[in-house]
Amino acid sequence: MTLAPRAVIVHRTSEYEELVARHGTHGQAAFFLSSRGRSLDEIAERHRRTRHALAEVTAAIPLTWRQTRVERADLDRFLFAQEDVVVVVGQDGLVANVAKYLTGQPVVGINTDPGRNPGVLVRHPSRHAATLIPAVAAGGAGVEELTMVEAVTDDAQRLVALNEIYLGAAGHQTVRYRLGLDGDGGAVEAQASSGVLVGTGTGATGWLRSVWQERGGRLPLPAPTEDRLLWFVREAWPSPATGTSLVAGELQAALRLHVTVESERLIAFGDGMESDSLELTWGQSVRVGVCAERLRLVG
Repeated sequence: MTLAPRAVIVHRTSEYEELVARHGTHGQAAFFLSSRGRSLDEIAERHRRTRHALAEVTAAIPLTWRQTRVERADLDRFLFAQEDVVVVVGQDGLVANVAKYLTGQPVVGINTDPGRNPGVLVRHPSRHAATLIPAVAAGGAGVEELTMVEAVTDDAQRLVALNEIYLGAAGHQTVRYRLGLDGDGGAVEAQASSGVLVGTGTGATGWLRSVWQERGGRLPLPAPTEDRLLWFVREAWPSPATGTSLVAGELQAALRLHVTVESERLIAFGDGMESDSLELTWGQSVRVGVCAERLRLVG
């Protein structure tokens, strides 16, 4: 017996909900902001638009389908199934947050606030959900396969991200490690820096791009579907024991950047989700490169 598709609606707590939860009531939140020369009206309006989009998406799901909702904070505890159609309702970053937990399920990005969200990953207004969602299950919707980045430790821990993976200290302080690159003649350099950033073509619209611009943009940015990554060492510190010659480069599909920890603790996290990270201690190593899996985003 074949299971009916399941629509998994992914959303996050709105700024309005967070404010009301912190201050107790709408009135208290409004007073808190007004006493600082701010208004709650704009935040409340964004919340209203998000609620409207969620209602419209929910109404668009076929009656024969199963459906569920998952909040961003619960993604690491949610089990996705192969028959799921994932509908992300919110900002571009929310698609990146969910990508690491998927294994090929199609993703529809619904933009709740086109005036504020660029729409790089949440590409569709909620009014299109009624035609998009059934078309995805029927195979009639175009899907773009976006490159992802993965980190694998020497004890088989694995982390996947859509935009970028950061390796460094939890508080972004200086961390020590040895860095090397496959196919570079075995060259390895001891470094002290505020971390290493490895990003994809999708990440080239965010954090990776800011570092790339800061470095003068000499390396060509990868396209979102290209099997190529860029990596940058952040604020490498020269000393008698640490160098600064290996601070940027690109990784083609088969190449890996490898980092061996020489500090008490190093973490690796993806797409800004520090709460879901890998932790490494002195002597452990991690290899970072192009992930074999792709995010299947409905265009």
